[in-house]
Amino acid sequence: MPRFAGGGADFARRGGQLRVSLTPRCQLGCWFCHNEGEIPPRITHHDRTIQPRRRALDANDFLSAINTMTAAGISRVFFTGGEPLLSPLARPILQGLPQHQMSDYTTTLITNGLTLTKDLDWLAATALDRIKVSLHYFSDTSVATIAEGKPGDIAKIKAGIEAATNAIPIVELNLLLQEQNAHEVMDIIAYTRELGTGLQIIELVGTDHNADLGGLKVASGDISAHLRSIATAEKVVTSGTGQGRRVFTVPGRRGEMTIEVIDASLGRHHIGQCATCPKRAQCIEGFWALRLDSAGELSPCLLRPDLRLDVTPYAQDPAGLLAAVSAHLDAFAEGTLQ
Repeated sequence: MPRFAGGGADFARRGGQLRVSLTPRCQLGCWFCHNEGEIPPRITHHDRTIQPRRRALDANDFLSAINTMTAAGISRVFFTGGEPLLSPLARPILQGLPQHQMSDYTTTLITNGLTLTKDLDWLAATALDRIKVSLHYFSDTSVATIAEGKPGDIAKIKAGIEAATNAIPIVELNLLLQEQNAHEVMDIIAYTRELGTGLQIIELVGTDHNADLGGLKVASGDISAHLRSIATAEKVVTSGTGQGRRVFTVPGRRGEMTIEVIDASLGRHHIGQCATCPKRAQCIEGFWALRLDSAGELSPCLLRPDLRLDVTPYAQDPAGLLAAVSAHLDAFAEGTLQ
């Protein structure tokens, strides 16, 4: 697909990412989950009267939006949830992705890994560039503590990860560092090195949904010190969007690999609307964490659902969608979005 001119150049300049939430549902009920502005699964699990918004987009609507915004300069597309593979739209959307060059944009599925062994056959035949598995635990006890999971879940998750390394071009893991898993971080690092996958370690972010649940934030300094002791190289990245990170090159079973540590001490990157935002102290994304959800709304900020844009009128109108999103983002960048 040809690249759009005009607003697309601005998309590209800002290095934008698009998070496509296929469903707010998830089998797990992680205590820290804010579900990117939607009702967290943990809350619905405990009270079925509290439900997320209804789906308003179909597979063709999602694909039209994705194709429009990647053509306009979006460089990274992430498929998220909830758990995206629970959505009946996951297969037609992922199978409908066009072949593309990673130099144009990349596509990543973020999953809890519970159904990977079942879904890998068809996933491997799609244009997905990467699968990223959220591995916040390394034992059944920790699954139960963190995610209200059932015994045996960790075995399913590990089996899915290991199978994916033989079927998907790039497999990575991400770990949200917290009091409940601090004792397993070194085991997860060792597991990552054995598999040869990448790993991203993220510091906990407090939100309205998890602030009173008792999980304590754990600083990443000791982990960075350990990685520094085994690394062949370290790079600090503070440019671009979101929070600064330390990037370590470490030896793994399949050769050198990368482990990233998102480190709050390196600062955050913000713009316009963020200047007076009441959520700023909690924010790690900064500008340009665009999220398109199944209810048909797009937000430039994961912690501000009040800043959503309804895109359902443009579901099959690429030019109208591009104009509406560009105007919304310009207002956000200028701090005038109401």
